[in-house]
Amino acid sequence: MEMLFVTLASLLAGFIDSIVGGGGLVLTPALFAVFPQAPPATLLGTNKGASVWGTAIATVQYNRRVQLRWQTIGPAAAVCFVAALGGAWLVTVISPQYLRKALPLVLLGVLAYTLAKKDLGRHHVPRFVGQHETLAACAIGLGIGFYDGFFGPGTGSFFVFLLVRLLGYDFLNASAGAKLLNTASNLAALLLFTLKGHVWWHFVAAMAVANVLGSLAGTHLALKHGTGFVRSVFIVVVSALILKTGYDAFLRG
Repeated sequence: MEMLFVTLASLLAGFIDSIVGGGGLVLTPALFAVFPQAPPATLLGTNKGASVWGTAIATVQYNRRVQLRWQTIGPAAAVCFVAALGGAWLVTVISPQYLRKALPLVLLGVLAYTLAKKDLGRHHVPRFVGQHETLAACAIGLGIGFYDGFFGPGTGSFFVFLLVRLLGYDFLNASAGAKLLNTASNLAALLLFTLKGHVWWHFVAAMAVANVLGSLAGTHLALKHGTGFVRSVFIVVVSALILKTGYDAFLRG
């Protein structure tokens, strides 16, 4: 029953992650609920071991239908990988708990801005060209990659929002780029957790298959229904993240 529950959670997480990110909203709480006595690092490592496959497959699927800007997002992904390693190392030195209360407020700002700007992310009009676009993307990879290694909740949604707001992408192209960046940060975290022995590979195998299946389904819907659909899912996921992180920060004992 434990395997079945976390595998189904991984399926749903892969579905959500492939559209706008936020799969950790489903899978991480599921792992902590099923294995309350397990070391948190082991559960987080197991989560990364499953989710990295879904984000990688989503990247491949998006790249077949969306012109992924490899010259921009590729270098940003490399920066993101290194930054995530740095964040994961820092969390072994200092606690990220002070971010718990700030996170729901930041997400609330993201949601309010998205709702206020009705045309935000509806049209793909890149704001930069050439090296300037690459540098801007690398700055996003550096900041959010470090955040993912250090703390993590909402990483995929932050990637999508910043690619839309700062680079001028529409939500579909931003989601495609975000998948590659998120794959890089997940790989960095998984590498660190693996080296420290914090991955349950016997659970990861089934969870990874389920995550990929969910990812394929979510990517299909995103590509079929386009930017408006991705924007709507983004609003729903960010709203759910606000409720979850707000509860964790202010209400849970």
